[in-house]
Amino acid sequence: MATLILAQKGSPLPYIAAAVAEYANLVTPGSYVVQWQEGSSVRPNDKTCTASLLVSGEEDLDGENAAVEEIVRKLGPAVVTDECARWVRFASERLGASKNFKDLDAALMELDHHLVMRSLVSGYAVSVADAAVWGALRSSAIFQRNLKTKREMLGDHVVRWYTHIDSLPFIVCVGETLAQQQQERKKAANSAAAAAATSADQGSFDLGLEGVEYGKVVTRFPPEPSGFLHIGHAKAALLNQYFAHQYGGKMIVRFDDTNPTKEKGEFEDSITEDLRLLGIAADEATHTSDYFQTIYEYALKIIQKGLAYVDDTDQLTMRTERGDGVASRCRDLSVEDNLARFQEMKDGTEFGQTCCLRAKMSVDNPNKSMRDPVIYRCNLTPHHRTGSQWKIYPTYDFCCPIVDSLEGVTHALRSMEYRDRNPQYEWFFPALDLRPVAIKDFSRMNFVYTLLSKRKLQWFVDQGRVTGWDDPRFPTVRGIRRRGMTIDALRQYVLMQGASQKNMLLEWDKIWAVNKKVIDPVAPRHTVLLKKDLVPVSLPNGPSAPYVADVPKHKKNPELGTKQTVFSAQIFVNQADAAAFEAGEEVTLMDWGNAFVEAVEKSNGAVTNVVMKLHLEGDVKATKKKITWLGQHPSNHPVEAMLVDYDYLITKKKIDDGDDIEDVLTPTTEFVEPAIADANVGRLPRGAIIQFERVGYYIVDKIAGESELGLVTLIRIPDGKAATMASKHKEDPVSAAAGAKKAAAGKKAKGSPWDKGNASKSKKQSSADAGSSVTLANDKKLGLPAHENVTSMYKTAHVYGDVPLQAPENVTKMYETPKHY
Repeated sequence: MATLILAQKGSPLPYIAAAVAEYANLVTPGSYVVQWQEGSSVRPNDKTCTASLLVSGEEDLDGENAAVEEIVRKLGPAVVTDECARWVRFASERLGASKNFKDLDAALMELDHHLVMRSLVSGYAVSVADAAVWGALRSSAIFQRNLKTKREMLGDHVVRWYTHIDSLPFIVCVGETLAQQQQERKKAANSAAAAAATSADQGSFDLGLEGVEYGKVVTRFPPEPSGFLHIGHAKAALLNQYFAHQYGGKMIVRFDDTNPTKEKGEFEDSITEDLRLLGIAADEATHTSDYFQTIYEYALKIIQKGLAYVDDTDQLTMRTERGDGVASRCRDLSVEDNLARFQEMKDGTEFGQTCCLRAKMSVDNPNKSMRDPVIYRCNLTPHHRTGSQWKIYPTYDFCCPIVDSLEGVTHALRSMEYRDRNPQYEWFFPALDLRPVAIKDFSRMNFVYTLLSKRKLQWFVDQGRVTGWDDPRFPTVRGIRRRGMTIDALRQYVLMQGASQKNMLLEWDKIWAVNKKVIDPVAPRHTVLLKKDLVPVSLPNGPSAPYVADVPKHKKNPELGTKQTVFSAQIFVNQADAAAFEAGEEVTLMDWGNAFVEAVEKSNGAVTNVVMKLHLEGDVKATKKKITWLGQHPSNHPVEAMLVDYDYLITKKKIDDGDDIEDVLTPTTEFVEPAIADANVGRLPRGAIIQFERVGYYIVDKIAGESELGLVTLIRIPDGKAATMASKHKEDPVSAAAGAKKAAAGKKAKGSPWDKGNASKSKKQSSADAGSSVTLANDKKLGLPAHENVTSMYKTAHVYGDVPLQAPENVTKMYETPKHY
């Protein structure tokens, strides 16, 4: 077996060699493997070499003519007669070598004359001569161009013969081999490009994990069951799973249930379900509450070692002392006193409820998280798992290093918001004689116009500004899923971010663009029209009676099946489309065919009726306007639908500490449009993702039976494009001025999670006012004149003195000019 290598972009294309080789394969199957190679030459040092014949044990033959001669020679005289050999040379020397129509015309006239009484070039059966001559004409750009536009110039007999040979299986194989190999190369190039793009998008996973032993790595994801998982939690969970499985280890999902005031069993159930949907299966699931007794014993131990004390200082004073680096008056209590006090905390006595247990780390460490942090506090609220068994609970900072060590965690991975508390985490291991755990942090995912704080999200729920934790405007896993985010896209995006330690404020466009790539190939196509924009269209030559036919749900994905489409003489189109129609214009009715616009009736600038004439034999590729439409059928009529779109909850890309919630709330965040959709939409299940053609992607939020109005409710899915990702809010100057006035007055929303920042701002303002009052009092005491309407640092006199200036009246130019006439 020999290999014939051909240049895919050779000039001319080596079709003679390709056709002759396929003919040889027809005579003796498997004689030659034909490989089309990318480029205009098969030899880097010879740009004219468009073919090369590689025979095992023999020297390579470069050049198309040399390759053809060798293939013909090996066919032998029994197959290749002298006449065949002559026509093979004619193909190469006369037809293939023609550079202009004059030279080619002379050769074609000779060939045409030869074929007057013949069906084939040589003999009564297809021969290598036919293959060679076809190859020469196939590679001739002049011949191919005239074959399409001026066949009469080529000779009737040549065209007849060429058309016949062009249909033979071995000749068809020439084109199929080239097309197949081109497609494979294109696919490989696309894969390489995708891999390069993925590599470019892929974040680094190099966290520099220390002490890694394959098969022994243990990570943990410790969610608090006090709310729903949001997109930031999804990143933490996926990264912990990634590193555990990357090193053949395991991941523990541990519910950090140490605050009975906020935690509920329903949150735990939702977290478990969300993790399952994310494809995160815990190798082991535990609860911090399983270790309450053990943690309590470690608390006794740290007290006995003189490394902790019970403090009954009130919260405000304690905060001030910690901020100022002042030691608590309880810091030097004896071990016995601390143990007695801790017992009162455990019993939940009146005094015990005023106390907390603090680790004796530092009084004035520059890292304020190291300034004697609280590690135990009283809480009489029954726990959702342990009931009223405990009246004291450890803080996250105390129980986390203990349970991590006890459960065999080797690497604690958490977001960078905990970085300042890493020294605190590490302090407990020697203090409690525990096995240390390596800790590494990664950047938190922060998005524009988005809040990830549970406390702030809870405020929106409590204020009734959202429907719940699964509201489509929320960044919770359930919220973005309800808005159409697929789990596959979410996983892809998180892994694209990697474990970088660089904090970034991310835009939403990338994650929704990833989601679009996931849903586009599998989203069935449907039709929707806004009710306010419906325009009736009459088709006089349309169906005499409405009928229903099956059309593909997705033209590029037949596996999705078909949908029922109504065809009728009365249809509806959108007002925007109808307004663009011109009489006599040909448009395409999608999934039906072309139609001519015969008349457009308008009233007060709006189209009220359109008359069209079907022209189904028209070329849909030739029209510029492709129109969506809906037919009318008595038993298969369009369904009532409600299209819902959302805006961001806040108007600022990034919230600052001093921002007032009332100043950053988006006034309107939900937009509803009544519409009608094709009848198939009424049969879709909840959660189905579709594309309304020429409108966008939607997810079914409620089926008709679940809606209060009996309508199918669909939520628009962002596609990552700038138009759909931009905030819809436009600042109203009057509202902006009112908001500024309110901010200046220091007005705050009741129960707002921004209270802390505002309190600080108001405090600074009060201090400034107090300082101003003191200044005025001192001036008065010194006998200085009172300040009257002071608007600058000091008063200045007029440059030209206090001379009244007379302003000219009716001045319209810089200076007066005389009239010309």
